[in-house]
Amino acid sequence: MNRFGEASRTTRAAGAPGAGTAGAGSTASGAGGDSTRAVYVISVAAELGGVHPQTLRIYERKGLLDPARTGGGNRRYSDEDIAQLRRIQQLTAAGINLEGVRRILVLEEDLERLLRELDRVRAEASEAVARAHRHYRRDLVPVVKSRLPAKWRG
Repeated sequence: MNRFGEASRTTRAAGAPGAGTAGAGSTASGAGGDSTRAVYVISVAAELGGVHPQTLRIYERKGLLDPARTGGGNRRYSDEDIAQLRRIQQLTAAGINLEGVRRILVLEEDLERLLRELDRVRAEASEAVARAHRHYRRDLVPVVKSRLPAKWRG
């Protein structure tokens, strides 16, 4: 389990096609557009993130990063992992300690999840309103005022 209570991504990296070592010039998204595909070895990920490989190990130990693992146990980083690393670097450069960074990342993930849920609920509500309006239109019957009793024509 990672820091968010999700299962580790080990199987994805081990069984993913092209999970071998990626060169410094290659990108995971270029191979198929999947930003979660773990292709970068630790040295390439560290270079892309502008940190030392040991920093990546520390971030993993602190629960800030959760790279996929190959069958042999080697770390593989995805484009999403690199983006997360850059976000961590941005926050630490602003003077936030690693525990603060971890809390911010959890809150940002919660916010994204809640916004997706809000979009889903809004879409469901909009569809329910549209269904109700369609139903009302079928139930309405035009009334000619001349056929109404005199007391209702007004």
